[in-house]
Amino acid sequence: MGCAFWAAIEARMKHEICYAIGDVHGEAERLRQLHSIIRDQHNAKHRNQPMKIIHLGDYVDRGPDSAGVIDTLIELSKDETVSQIALAGNHEEMMLNALSDNSSESYDFWVRNGGEQTLQSYAVRGEDTVPTAHLDWIRELPTTYVDENQRRVFVHAGLRPNEFPNDRREVHLWTRAKDFFDVERWQGTELQGWTVIHGHTPTEDGWPDQIGGESRRINIDTGAVFGGRLTCAVLAPGEAVRYLYA
Repeated sequence: MGCAFWAAIEARMKHEICYAIGDVHGEAERLRQLHSIIRDQHNAKHRNQPMKIIHLGDYVDRGPDSAGVIDTLIELSKDETVSQIALAGNHEEMMLNALSDNSSESYDFWVRNGGEQTLQSYAVRGEDTVPTAHLDWIRELPTTYVDENQRRVFVHAGLRPNEFPNDRREVHLWTRAKDFFDVERWQGTELQGWTVIHGHTPTEDGWPDQIGGESRRINIDTGAVFGGRLTCAVLAPGEAVRYLYA
């Protein structure tokens, strides 16, 4: 392919509007509401620019309709009007371990952490477990999405500044380490100058956390399943980050 083709792709990416959504945890109806709000906002403000929706993981457990969340995301992946990135969270990891390890310990750990509600969401549809199609879809989820042009990383839990960009899957899904949460500790590492958009750790006041100057950490887990907001960060070239809620 010629230089003109790749130049067109790069130009498209530079004008792409990214909508990052935090932890859903079975809140299927609110997720659909937020998707509708995103589309309305995009058509009003950025109609001629490409739209990308990035989900940061933890689709299942605790909330009322994990099955419906997965259905919604699979359907969105078929929609040609939007580019979707769906990342894995630690609750997807727990569910896969519980249903594939043949270990009562893994299963009990998942059930205690919201898996019971997930199984119930399938039971009301007449399914006695999570269907293979949903498990296969979850197994293929990546743990990070890196936007080199805008120097952004999207991840469920976080990164290790001293290991980036080679940090481990376990870190992406589970970390709450101080060296990630304190952006001052990013100085002198490969993460310096990047923005990381993540979830996993509910913010204390139920609003997004936006920390840092040159290096920024944006936490959009605002505790939707605990009665808080389901949050979307809108990242448009040349604009300050703004937020949408359902």
